[in-house]
Order: sequence, then C-alpha cells, then structure tokens
Amino acid sequence: GLNPPRDNRDTLMHLDKLHPELRKTYSRIPAVPFHNPVVLTLLKVLSAIPRKAKPTPGVSVVNKQLKTASVRIYRPEGELSGAGMFWIHGGGYIIGDATVNDGECAQYARDFKMVVVSVEYRLAPRHKFPLGLDDCFEAWQWLVDNAQELGVSPDRLVISGQSAGGGLAAALVQRVFDSGGTQPVGQALLCPMLDDRTAANTELDAVKNRLWNNKNNRGGWTYYLGVAPGRSDLPPYAAPARREDLSGLPPAWVGVGDVDLFYQEDCDYAARLTAAGVPCTLKVTPGAPHAFEMLAPDTSVAKDFTASNYQFLREVLALPS
Repeated sequence: GLNPPRDNRDTLMHLDKLHPELRKTYSRIPAVPFHNPVVLTLLKVLSAIPRKAKPTPGVSVVNKQLKTASVRIYRPEGELSGAGMFWIHGGGYIIGDATVNDGECAQYARDFKMVVVSVEYRLAPRHKFPLGLDDCFEAWQWLVDNAQELGVSPDRLVISGQSAGGGLAAALVQRVFDSGGTQPVGQALLCPMLDDRTAANTELDAVKNRLWNNKNNRGGWTYYLGVAPGRSDLPPYAAPARREDLSGLPPAWVGVGDVDLFYQEDCDYAARLTAAGVPCTLKVTPGAPHAFEMLAPDTSVAKDFTASNYQFLREVLALPS
C-alpha cells in the first residue's frame, strides 16, 4: 500500500517496493515535476515537434478533424468483428496526445478485429474543464453517428482510457448516461485519475510515487479545474469519483497497481460501482506503479493485467475467447 518512504531525502519510492520485474524499467524513470510551469511549457514545446509515426503492422491509421476535437482511427486488415472501442489517452489532463497510445490502440484493433477511435482533446492549463470532456463527448457522438460506415455496431461499443484518460472515460460514461441515446456496453479504466480529493491530501506528498506523484497530481487537477482541488462545489463530471449516484452505469473494469498514487481512489470507485449494482471487475497488481502495463508490457505482471482487461472486453463486446 501507500507507506511513506523510509528515508524522506529519497526523491523516489524505494525500488524494493516494486515488483521485481518492474524495478529495472522504473529505475530509469526520473522524477519529473510535471506541475512546474516551466517544465510543463518545455514539455508542450517538445511534444509539438512532429514525430515520425511508428508503423503499426496490419493496422491502418487515419486522422479526422471534427469541430473542436479530432480523432485517430485504427482499422485492422481483414474482416471486422463489428465491435468498437473509444479510447482516451492519459497525461494528467495537461500533456500527451493520441499518438502516445498508437501501440496499444493498434494492438486492440488487431487482437479484437475492431475499429478503435482515439480522441485528440484539448489540454489544460490553456483549456480548462469542461473543454477536454466536451471534445471527448463530441468525438463519441461522431463515432456513434458514423458507426455503420466504420464497420462498427453501435450497440457493441466500449469506452476506455488510461490515467487522466481513464478519468475522462469515467466522466464521459456518466455524461453519456445522463444524456441518453446510444450507450457503451462497458467501461475499461486503466489506472484512472478520478478524484481531485487525492491531490488535496498533502499527507500523500511524502509518498514518492513513481512516474506520477501527488505534487504532479495537484498541479494537474489545479490546471484542469481552474481552482484548487478538494473544493466541495465542483460541477458534475469534473471529477467522476464525486458523482453520488453510480447506479445504471455500464459494466466496468478497473485496473491499478497497489503502489500507484491512484490505488485507493480506484479501489473506492470500483467498490462504489459494485455497491450501486454495476457489475465491476477490480484488477489490482501488487508492486506495480503507474502505467506499468504500458511501460513494461512484456513482463508477466503486465501480461496478467492485460489478460484480465481482455477477458472483460471479450465479455462485454460479445467476442469469442
């Protein structure tokens, strides 16, 4: 769980808390102060430099501009299964873009013979809530409206995302539910960033979480919300864990490592979904920090995590195992 480090002069959580298979990967990752405005500006400048997209064998990738959002569409070769995934990338609501998950989205497309639509949404601090979520909603509506054309059955769509993308996925599911119309058959949330109250808990600052610590978390939430996290008067969908009534939402899969900053908030959300009568699978990986399944996909712990995710997706999308 979240134990403070034995030596507070250390800038990172002790490696011996991590699963042995993950130590090498995370020993190479520095503690980056994403919350620092200068660092954030520099990262945004660097991310704007065009990168040559890595080819994704067996999958075509096409970008399409919508009104405010744009989407990145992954289509596998050959016959389609008719299922579809709406994906949202992570980055603390402040960094990242759809290309960071090219590998994961292409893999989903290939393995499930389905079209994956990943949304490019506006980021804080320039674009505060609800603009990023508005973009996700616009892109979701576009997917629903164009499902048949894309070779997707509108009643076999799942919403998924990682980290802040997992938080946006949970918020989008709530907003789509309240709006009526076509609903996703499931929500798959990978280490989702759901609850601004975690960022408001300064006691967690002493826990030097790998990749994303609570100071970064507070920065991300503050930039996104435009106010300090932890206030009692947040608007609906701003922090999906704040929603009181979770009943009626689609079946959920929540996956997280137990040394991830989001471990407690993710477990709490999964428990509340279950209590509200929503079928929910909670997958906890011991000794796994944030985004381990993306950074160390070939480890047995990541493969086990992915297998649980895949099992859920097969069930809700009615795909053969």
